[in-house]
Amino acid sequence: MTSVALGPRYREDALRALAEAEFDVLVVGGGIVGAGAALDAISRGLSVALVEARDWAAGTSSRSSKLIHGGLRYLEQRDFGLVREALRERGLLLHRLAPHLVRPVPFLYPLRNRVWERAYVSAGVTLYDTMGGSRALPRHRQLTRRGALRQAPALRSDALVGAVQYYDAQVDDARYTMMVARTAAQYGAKVVTRAEATGFLREGERVTGATVVDLEGGREIAVRARRVVCATGVWTDGAQAMTGSRAAFGVRASKGVHLVVPRDRIPMETGLITRTAKSVLFIIPWGRHWLVGTTDTPHDEGPDEPVADHTDVGYLLDQANAVLRTPLTHDDIEGVYAGLRPLLSGEFDDTTRLSREHAVAEPVPGLVVVTGGKFTTYRVMAQDALDVVAEGLDESVPASVTARLPILGATGFEVLWNERRRLAAESGLHVARVEHLLRRYGACALEVLRTVAGDPALGAPIPGAEDYLCAEAVYAVTHEGALHLEDVLARRLRVAIEEWDGGVAAASRVAELVAPVLGWDEEDANDEIKRFVRRTAEERRGGAANAEPAA
Repeated sequence: MTSVALGPRYREDALRALAEAEFDVLVVGGGIVGAGAALDAISRGLSVALVEARDWAAGTSSRSSKLIHGGLRYLEQRDFGLVREALRERGLLLHRLAPHLVRPVPFLYPLRNRVWERAYVSAGVTLYDTMGGSRALPRHRQLTRRGALRQAPALRSDALVGAVQYYDAQVDDARYTMMVARTAAQYGAKVVTRAEATGFLREGERVTGATVVDLEGGREIAVRARRVVCATGVWTDGAQAMTGSRAAFGVRASKGVHLVVPRDRIPMETGLITRTAKSVLFIIPWGRHWLVGTTDTPHDEGPDEPVADHTDVGYLLDQANAVLRTPLTHDDIEGVYAGLRPLLSGEFDDTTRLSREHAVAEPVPGLVVVTGGKFTTYRVMAQDALDVVAEGLDESVPASVTARLPILGATGFEVLWNERRRLAAESGLHVARVEHLLRRYGACALEVLRTVAGDPALGAPIPGAEDYLCAEAVYAVTHEGALHLEDVLARRLRVAIEEWDGGVAAASRVAELVAPVLGWDEEDANDEIKRFVRRTAEERRGGAANAEPAA
């Protein structure tokens, strides 16, 4: 297969189209909901532009728990509709839309009471197994304490009397978002990052487009559109303020922090979920690492760069160590990341009680705003937003087809997976490397392998980030729209959270690899490296991941 390559030339052509054409739909926001809205719109036969002020998934959509799940804890809140909807989407993603990017992961739920808790949890997990249509994953099973400790010897024996094991699914959130945007581009949408919407165009009361500033070149473009969809997540309040009218709804930000620790520090064959006084604790397998999260605290500061603080890190360590036989320390932390959930404002001050449901509104004619929700249900959010768009257009617009539309790389993935040993032999790579590429790119892995065939040196691991090949860094800028070193190291590759140094050791080699494609000279490359190193240091100071609090 050959995909649309989101390289520098594509971006220039897309910017030109933004200036010259009128679109049926302009989507503002390049997180998962905005990317999903662009795909929904283009697949209905509408002309579409998508602009993002930073990078794909630069905000919330790269800083989640990286789970595709129904939300087991929402059953306790009797939010059955939300759970059913999310489980239906989970099944679609696993088996139809993105089997190359979404995969099952087992979780252990420790029990602390021998009688009532097992019955209570089992009833809930039985619902979880059967809601949302056909069963997509293995059913849960009951474990004795001995059976649970065989699965998770890392747990303290006094932390449980038994356990329930069930399945959910996992995704690389940043890569998935980028692949949805690429899928929209594959069908003809014009998608551009580093392009900030600074105001709305108006004809009378109606919104007829947006003023967009190309943050790379500095030019200002008036993008005309029959409808504008605002999918800006925690930035929704600011976007609504640009209309000068009363907001349709408010958004509260909730901060979620995760720690990244080495896989060998927690000997388990399964993920873990357990209840805490404030929320839930996840310990989630992530390649050679574990993700330990999450917090759920109100965030009243600006949405641009949330960071973890000593309190966040200490809280997660305390919650994890309450169940682990060998405690984690600050020295075990490889990385920390913080993200913000956009929650619909409600009557509660506590963000743990605000809804994870989404809302769609048209606060002024021509502008549709969608916000709230969760990563798992992005497709439904996008569909609902485009249904509102379709109601306001003069002509008949087809219904959404995205429930049947595979994400780029899905078609042919299973065949290539079965042929992975042949692909390894032909490419000269170890079969484990080919499996790694197939799980990250699906059928598009063939394009990465062609890059290696054209320059075998690109089949080498990146120094300082040996889990990834040099070819992947090059592909990130030739095909995946990366424009800066941070885009490559933080979101196309997940080096920034996976390496002890945050990717600093890999920065020079990656800059050398991508400079020819992006047109950097030596000074440009050095500036990018300095900027990345400085940003990494600032994030690490903010999270204070590897140091004890000052006395």
